[in-house]
Amino acid sequence: MYSLSEKINITGKASVEKNVFINDEALPSATTTFTCSHCGNKNRIAIAPYESGFPVLQLYHEDKVVSKNELLNHGMINGTSQRMFHFGELTVNDLPTLYFGTDCSSCHSRFICLFSYGEKQPGLMILTISGVWKYEESK
Repeated sequence: MYSLSEKINITGKASVEKNVFINDEALPSATTTFTCSHCGNKNRIAIAPYESGFPVLQLYHEDKVVSKNELLNHGMINGTSQRMFHFGELTVNDLPTLYFGTDCSSCHSRFICLFSYGEKQPGLMILTISGVWKYEESK
């Protein structure tokens, strides 16, 4: 799991086995697999609430890593509703949204994972993986 600081281009979406974890399913971590869109290898990811990931704002602030439009066009993230705008301009399901970079364990292709975690309603904690996308650094 790593943060991204160089400009990237999103090149495709990987298949994720399970993307929604409710209450205790996410504790101590939400574990799933994604299939590498390059070589077909199944890769394991584990997201520990309040420990994994980096603020998604780091990606699109001043288009440093990727533009807001690219995030929206690839369906990676949505505009935040006015009542939840304190979580940021772009979120997954109007909840605090984070990301991390990861590599395929077989071919070492690079991927970015976006997810949200928080209380959707009283007593309902949800971790939602928006998806895992293959990317390449811009030259």
